Amino acid sequence: MTKSYDYIIAGAGCAGLSLLMRMMKDPFFSQKNILVVDASGKNQNDRTWCFWEKEPDIFEPIVHHRWNALDFFSETYSGELSIRPYSYKMIQGLEFYNYVKSAAESHSNIHWLKETIVSLAPAAKGADGKALAGIVLQDRSIYAEYLFNSILFEPIRPEAHQYHLLQHFKGWTIQTEQPCFDPGKAIFMDFRVGQEHGATFMYLLPTSATTALVEYTLFTADLLNQESYDTALKQYISEYLHITQYEIVHKEFGIIPMTNALVPKTEGAVVYIGIAGGQVKASSGYAFRFIQKRTAAIADALKKGKPIPVKAGFAAAKGLLYDSTLLHVLHHRKMAGSDIFARIFRQNRASDVLAFLDNESSLLTDLKIMSSVPTAVFLPAALQELKHLL
Repeated sequence: MTKSYDYIIAGAGCAGLSLLMRMMKDPFFSQKNILVVDASGKNQNDRTWCFWEKEPDIFEPIVHHRWNALDFFSETYSGELSIRPYSYKMIQGLEFYNYVKSAAESHSNIHWLKETIVSLAPAAKGADGKALAGIVLQDRSIYAEYLFNSILFEPIRPEAHQYHLLQHFKGWTIQTEQPCFDPGKAIFMDFRVGQEHGATFMYLLPTSATTALVEYTLFTADLLNQESYDTALKQYISEYLHITQYEIVHKEFGIIPMTNALVPKTEGAVVYIGIAGGQVKASSGYAFRFIQKRTAAIADALKKGKPIPVKAGFAAAKGLLYDSTLLHVLHHRKMAGSDIFARIFRQNRASDVLAFLDNESSLLTDLKIMSSVPTAVFLPAALQELKHLL
């Protein structure tokens, strides 16, 4: 089998382009022949990524807005969350795509192909006997030393003891004539909306005194009809933001799997990244920072000639247990998500909660956060999930 490229990146989304950006920033990869394949031209502002971090990373130049204070609202607890040393940041999809594509223009070793990938190709060996991985297009297959795949060709299928919820959301960027927002503070979670479907909350992310992204988010097994999202957004803007005159300047809709189903990290020379590689936090749906950590580890391993890490470390393993426990509680409706998050934020420093959600907290912090929720609810769930994980 002939190797056409050193690396193929299948899918030009967050994970694929994050990996590409890290490769472009390291001279080691300047002589590597890299192919990026995606059916889309990535010329639409199709999503917004929000995340928290302490130190600037490689996408700091395109951070669209940041907040150092967040508000939390529920029927049982409301308060301001001081998140230092973290900043909560927003990156818009089109700015992200354009930033990476613009950087790639000066790299003659990077090639782009706008085609649909039908499937992954069967494993093969090159003339030197080394394993190759490839993609199948409509009329041909292309092989490389490594294939970095972020495309889910089939839905994630959890086993009987695993859980699969959806984080689904619809967001409107609205603009008002009069100043209505504080661009220095965002609403991280507002659970004062109806909870009949399951854990449901609003985000409010102001980027100026007259512009904000309002997003209706649910953690449930099933989607709603589009009219239901629109109705909830209209009601929230009117009843809680007290805004009646506004223009909707942008809309976005997304679905993110929240699952403790284990997905392969690698298969031969195929390396899975993004959602396909399990880089979505199962208990929150956040993925951006996990993708950055994973792509940094991949680039570092390639540069050092080491195997790409596949085993979860202790922090990731305990994070999976915590995620599985929360999914168990939400799936079986043993406690409302609004009550869980209200207790956690009321009794802990927000910065500790963010570290916990990033799998970066100490065991002492973990115990403190876990003591915030009822032992009678969470301990049996944790023991049951631990049994499945062992």
